Amino acid sequence: MNTEKRAVVLACVTLQFDCDRIIKIAKQIADDTDCDLRVLSVLEPTHDYTEAAWQIEYLNMVSKQFGADMTVLFDKNADCAAAEFAKKNNVVRIVTGLHDGGKESFLVGFNILLPEMPLTMVAKDNMVYSMDVCKVYS
Repeated sequence: MNTEKRAVVLACVTLQFDCDRIIKIAKQIADDTDCDLRVLSVLEPTHDYTEAAWQIEYLNMVSKQFGADMTVLFDKNADCAAAEFAKKNNVVRIVTGLHDGGKESFLVGFNILLPEMPLTMVAKDNMVYSMDVCKVYS
């Protein structure tokens, strides 16, 4: 029995219906690179997720359509939680939406934690931008 974990492409999504584009591109990358696909959303802890329920359900359904499991984590530091998840799950590439340009953004924080992680960003118009090694200089 092979106990080695398969490589994973990780789609990092927020609670927006149009994040389905990120999952779709991540699936194409996973297939092209013979990797498994996982989907991750990190939510800030709160006591009421009523507003988010439809988005979570929709993104979970899309994940299942593409053969992926969706994980929802609850953490105030999305970048730290995602980096830890990536380390523990043999992630070889993350796929996200576009960087918003802010110094405190998810991608800046994630890149500081895992600067060698290849990154693909999917714009709202479905343009795809990929970097094999990404490093933020301050």
